[in-house]
Amino acid sequence: MRQRIGTIGGGPGGLTFARVLHRHGIPVTVFERDPAPDARPAGGTLDLHEGMGQLAMGKAGLLPEFHALARPEGQAMRILDTDGAVLRDWRPGPDERANPEIDRGHLRDLLLGPLDVQWGRGVARVEPGGRNGATVHFADGRQETFDLVIGADGAWSRTRPAVSPATPLYTGVTAMETFLDDVDDRHPDLARLIGEGSVAVYGVHRSLVAQRNSGGHVKVYARFRAPLDWHAHLDLTDVEAVRSHLLARFHDWAEPVLDLLRHGTAFVHRPLHVLPVSHTWTHVPGVTLLGDAAHLMPPLGAGANLAMLEGAELAETIALGQDGLDDAVRAFEERMWVRAATWARITAAGLERLVSADPTEALALFDQVQPS
Repeated sequence: MRQRIGTIGGGPGGLTFARVLHRHGIPVTVFERDPAPDARPAGGTLDLHEGMGQLAMGKAGLLPEFHALARPEGQAMRILDTDGAVLRDWRPGPDERANPEIDRGHLRDLLLGPLDVQWGRGVARVEPGGRNGATVHFADGRQETFDLVIGADGAWSRTRPAVSPATPLYTGVTAMETFLDDVDDRHPDLARLIGEGSVAVYGVHRSLVAQRNSGGHVKVYARFRAPLDWHAHLDLTDVEAVRSHLLARFHDWAEPVLDLLRHGTAFVHRPLHVLPVSHTWTHVPGVTLLGDAAHLMPPLGAGANLAMLEGAELAETIALGQDGLDDAVRAFEERMWVRAATWARITAAGLERLVSADPTEALALFDQVQPS
């Protein structure tokens, strides 16, 4: 008898899980709270690692399509001092394919393909039913029962409480995100500053990173250490007030670097939260988690890669059918916890070094990860 499987969340992890199952002829329904794929901006660019995100794309049968959309040149990374001096300028070789970039929107559309996604289906809670699977209670009052529910619904997961009482904790680092459009035509000086990939500047308890996406779109992230309520007397919906605050906070930095903030179109507040480094739970039949719902960590390149690899691995384990559904999920969780804990420690330590009292720590970390 074919089991009924539901996935909560249409991000990279949930869609990869569904796409791999679809490749094996197993139907799965994805429930996404957004009313449509283009209901809100898809976010910035992702670097898919060879042994993680790219491996997952291979399991989904989409690796050639991924390479056709990916931007290997986006791996380039330039680091500046706060006075604008170039400290590092790493550029990938012509055959460098370890971590090519792809826009989140392009990745989402590639994964969606033929999948059954029900848009505008927000979830209120998930209720485990023991050996009888789990019931999803939707925000509109409806409910559906599944043999297995996959919580791939991100940092503030509505599925997580079904298996764990853990909630995200503030790291002490917040981010303000802005963007530039048509950078090559409208801001050629900044286009040259950024290069083909990313540019980063690290100061005392502050950093500024600009990351090129496709089509002349650039994401800019200003990160700094501050209390969670740092903006209590600042209207975050007032673009010019936020811009003035950030320019004051970074006032002693080089003018070309500050232009990344001066020309930002809008600002989005993104305080960085994490789950405990070794977050696990007592196995609950009928429900499991993957991605940020299971192991939220600092956004340093591991999160989406882990989510996609986990989705692909869980789907393959289910498709092989060598164990019962519950045994397959239990084995998956054990593997996921070990790997996720390793990456959670790495990214937690990385955030400490990238936004620290000693900016040379960030440069030393770059040299460890990408030696010249």
